[in-house]
Amino acid sequence: MLDNFKSISLSHKTAPLAVRELIALNEEEAKRLMLRLRDFFGLSELLVVSTCNRTEVYYTGSQDQNRAIAQLLLIEKGLTDTEAYLPYFQFFDDHANAVNHLFEVCVGLHSQVIGDMQIPNQVKQSYQWSADLEMAGPFLHRLMHTIFFTNKRVAQETSFRDGAASVSYAAVELIDELVGHQAQPRILVVGLGEIGTDVCKNLADRNLKNITLCNRTRAKAESLATQYGFHLADFDQLTAELQQADVVISSVQRDEPLFTPALLQNVPILTFKYFIDLSVPRSVEAALEQIPGVLVYNIDHIRTRTDEALNRRVASIPQVEGIIAQAVAEFGDWSKEMMVSPTINKLKNALEQIRREEVGRHLKNLTPDESEKIDKITRGIMQKIIKLPVLQLKAACKRGEAETLIDVLNDLFNLEGQPVE
Repeated sequence: MLDNFKSISLSHKTAPLAVRELIALNEEEAKRLMLRLRDFFGLSELLVVSTCNRTEVYYTGSQDQNRAIAQLLLIEKGLTDTEAYLPYFQFFDDHANAVNHLFEVCVGLHSQVIGDMQIPNQVKQSYQWSADLEMAGPFLHRLMHTIFFTNKRVAQETSFRDGAASVSYAAVELIDELVGHQAQPRILVVGLGEIGTDVCKNLADRNLKNITLCNRTRAKAESLATQYGFHLADFDQLTAELQQADVVISSVQRDEPLFTPALLQNVPILTFKYFIDLSVPRSVEAALEQIPGVLVYNIDHIRTRTDEALNRRVASIPQVEGIIAQAVAEFGDWSKEMMVSPTINKLKNALEQIRREEVGRHLKNLTPDESEKIDKITRGIMQKIIKLPVLQLKAACKRGEAETLIDVLNDLFNLEGQPVE
């Protein structure tokens, strides 16, 4: 039986950020966990997905190992009090539920930002880890390629990926509109809290490199600059950095605006300079727009964009769910047919063995032309004989009745001793 796909999931829906951070896996940790799971539980097909919002393990196995896998994951992360963390996990011990959950995760239905466009690439990376360790068999290969095709359908046939549904992504998308004509615009990011950090990630995803980070806490800026290959500036260099920047993204948390006409008094504006203010309260004073060449976009501008995009995405959910349901059903049919594939191969081998033995008894008395004709005729007969059992097996799969027919064929042709090609 191939209905043995299962998974464990810890996500933003089940665990706070502090817990998710403790359990998140980098590539090295994910691969080490996969090797441990293979050695401990004898698992051959594994997929480990780990992002800032979720850590999940998908596997095929005849036994439910969900709880033990979650405990091993926690121990690998140094969290020996496993009972305290197990309640944060969801366990999918039903094949259909696990398959459907992976489809929905990969498409973005369960993302913190609905329709997240980053998740397909993150899952592809996880799939590559499985392939690198030879832990992606026929089932996982077919499942992942079906999911990737489903993602394409969602992108092409629905509005689920239209626009930017997060503030940080919308800010980066706005940069494209404002200075998209420049190959590498000079961007200054000021303030590296949660939103500022997310802005950096989105900038890196767009392959933008001419970026400088400025933060009151230098350690945070150094860490992000090293991670993404950005430049670094101290806060007392802010005025000098403003002179160089084409775009300034600010997410500074303070009571009074940081960017004022007075701050820009000695900053020459040779071309347009854009300020994108993601702070609440505002960190860019509205009066800045009175300076020729300066344009200001505040959080209300950005949220209007995100609200419109989010509404389009939400409206597309029923259509997305319909596409997923169709893909899951088609994959289910393939999975069921895979269950009888060994039996079909054994039946073909058994009949071919009978054909060769009988033909072989008479070939010595025939000419080469006669032998070729006999071989061709008997092959045609065997193909016609096997056609109906194969069709009946596949039909029985869809009805969920294949096991009985498999048992009958095994008894009739003694298939247990036959090899599978």
